Parts: sequence; C-alpha cells; structure tokens
Amino acid sequence: MRLLDSIINKKYLSPSKTNLIKNLYWASLGKVCNLASGLIVGIIVARYLGPEQYGLMNYVISYVFLFQTIAVFGLDSIEVREEAKNVTDNNNIIGTAFVLKLILGVIMMIATIITSLLIESDSYTTILVGIYSLTIVLNSFNVIRNYFTSIVQNEYIVKAEISRTAIGIGLKLVLLFFKSSLTVFVIAYMIDYLLLASGYYMAYKYKVGRIKDWIFDCEYAKKLLKASFPLMLTSTAVLMYQRIDQVMIGQMLNKESVGYFAIASRFVEVLIYVPMVLAQTIMPILVKYKEESKDLYIEKSQKFMNISFWSTLILSALTSLLAWWIVNLTFGKNYLPAVIILQIMSFKAASVALSNTAGTMIIIEGKQKYAIVRDLIGCVVCVSLNSIMLPKIGILAAAIIAIISNIAAGYIADAFIPSYRRIFLQQTQTLIMGWKDILTINTYKK
Repeated sequence: MRLLDSIINKKYLSPSKTNLIKNLYWASLGKVCNLASGLIVGIIVARYLGPEQYGLMNYVISYVFLFQTIAVFGLDSIEVREEAKNVTDNNNIIGTAFVLKLILGVIMMIATIITSLLIESDSYTTILVGIYSLTIVLNSFNVIRNYFTSIVQNEYIVKAEISRTAIGIGLKLVLLFFKSSLTVFVIAYMIDYLLLASGYYMAYKYKVGRIKDWIFDCEYAKKLLKASFPLMLTSTAVLMYQRIDQVMIGQMLNKESVGYFAIASRFVEVLIYVPMVLAQTIMPILVKYKEESKDLYIEKSQKFMNISFWSTLILSALTSLLAWWIVNLTFGKNYLPAVIILQIMSFKAASVALSNTAGTMIIIEGKQKYAIVRDLIGCVVCVSLNSIMLPKIGILAAAIIAIISNIAAGYIADAFIPSYRRIFLQQTQTLIMGWKDILTINTYKK
C-alpha cells in the first residue's frame, strides 16, 4: 500500500482519481485473494474428502446458491445506485434494503429446505442443505458491502474479506488435523458467511456508525422492489445457466461427477478473471473515446474485443493442453477423471471473454434493458440441452453445454436483438480476423 501511495504522489493525481485508483487496487486485491484462497483451500479439502464427498459438498453449495440469488432480488445494484445519489443520509436506504433482504432470505431458506425434502431421496443431503441454507440469511449483511462500494471505499470491505479468508483457512486446516466429517466442513463453509457478516458489521461500526440508526421505510421498500425486479430476473437467469449445471449433474448422474465438474470449474474461474480485469481496466478509456468520436470508439472497442478474446483463447488452449498435469499436481490422481472436463471447459473462458466485452459495450452505450433477452436465451439453452444430453452422454455433455450456452447468450443472441446487431458484427469480426490485434502494441494510444 505504501508503494501505491508513493506512485500516486509522484503522478500528482487529483483526489478523485487517487480515490478511484485506490478503490480499483483494493477491489483487485480482494478478488485475487478470494480466487487464490478458494483454489488452495479447495485443493486441500478435495484431497481430504475424496471425489464423492467433495462432489456432495459442491452440490449442496450450488443448490443453495440458486435460492440465494433469488433472495438477493436484484437489490444490490439498486442499493448502490440509490446510495451513490444520496450520500448525505443513507440510513433509510440501507435499513430498508437490509430488512427486505432479511425477509426474502428467511423465505428462501425455508423454500430451500422444503424443495430439498421433496426432491432428495437422501436425508443426509437435506441435512447439509439445511445447514448451508443459513448463508442465505447471513448474506443480508451484504448491504454494508454495497454501501462502501457506493462511496468508493473498497478498502474496508476487502480488509474484512481478507480477514474472513485467513480465519476460514485456519479453521479448515484445524478440521483437517482432527479428521473432521463432511458435516463439520459444511458448517465451516457456512461459518465463512458468519465471519464475513461480522467483518462487514465491524467495518461499518468503525467507519460509519451504528446499525441501530438504520430505518425501514415501507413505501421506499415498495419502490426498491419495483426497481429491482427486472434485475432479479436477469441475475437469476445468468446464475441459472452458470450454476444450475452442477445441480442437474447431482440430480441426473451422481454427486461424484459434481466433484469432477466443480474442480474443472475452479480452474475456469481463474481463466475468466483475465477478461474481467481487462474489461474493468479498459471500460473508462472506452467511455472517453465514445465521448470524443463514435468512429474512434468503434475502432478501439474492436481492438479491445479482439485482444480480450484471443488472449483468453490462448490461455484456454494452454490450460487444455496442460490439463492432465494441472489436475494431477493439484488435486491428485483420484480426480484425474476431471482432466477431460477441464480440457473442454477451459474454452468456456474464451466464450465468456467474447460475451463480457460485448456486455461492456452494451453498458457504455446504455442499451442494457435488452440484456435480459441474452440471459434468458442462455438459461433456456443450458437447462434444455442438459435435460436431454446429460442422461445420454454424461458429464462431458455438461462441459460442452457450458460453452454452448455462453455462446448462445453472449454472441448468437446479439444477432437477433436489433440494438445489438452492430456489436454482433464486431464479435464476428473478432472471431475471423481478431487474432491480428493480439500482436498490436500500445493499442489505446492515439
């Protein structure tokens, strides 16, 4: 942090730019720490539990996560927007959002347990679902994270998250030492949310004030729910086709297969981080180009898309080629069936890069109201194809469909949405000729 401060001081940046850079630094640091710790802890726990129990744990997490998404109800983005507009007094906003999330969380927790009782023949799985479903309620404290995001102060939430991660790792290492059961590990993962909620609470109390000052406004709650409903549909559709595959694998195949699929997904998440960082870094620059000239914006956005897609594709290809060594050296020989899944799924990162760059342009151009169509198409493709192909082909079908659904949502759908037609043509140009720009230097200099 001292190094960052010295660099900023030498550049003589304005206070607003300094704050923005620091905020980006903390956001990136938090993401890297979460990815790294998640992968390391995942490796250690997976080696200890074995494919079947590790698969069951990931099935439980994915199952609960679907209901957690509904409980959020798209309120996060609306809360951040409202708090950013009303910086003087946010007690009304944060208090109302918290109560809404708490009520929705309790409802969804009950729904999670009831549906598990109805569809699960194994009572032990339902017990684990019941334990982990507490995270839905604990996730209500995410309103504090949203508040710090709205005032561009990621430092405090990232410190809370890093502390949670450190304590969580220590706890899991203790459980490994005492050779604890799967049930105890699920409890430990639930405690991660409790630790995070506590960290957010302490950060808010230290920096802002008391939670007792929060106010619930019934009329304002109606306004928030009305504004967040379309976003709830969008986020639910996205996470349905991003996460429901593990639930369907657990239902239609077995929990062991979920374990293999989850391992491949962890490495793909690391690959996906590359286009995400590129998008976050380049977006402000593209906004500036758009204000200067439409032609310049199209030219630079095309190069951005080309570089993002082809650099990620190269990383995907390398990961696919090295998949056997990656899985064997990290998770061990018991998880070698995950190799072929990773060899296929690594290319999902490239499809996500193509979709994300288009998504960035959609936001810059203010055309996001049609984005739900993309997400619904991806959701329908994912669920329908998995329903048909999983019983016939097995887990490899899920890996292939993960790529197909991303292409359907983030590329093909753009051809059928008039407002996105130009972006679709740019994506097509990226696929055909974009490789040339991977060698371009100083792309964003005039």
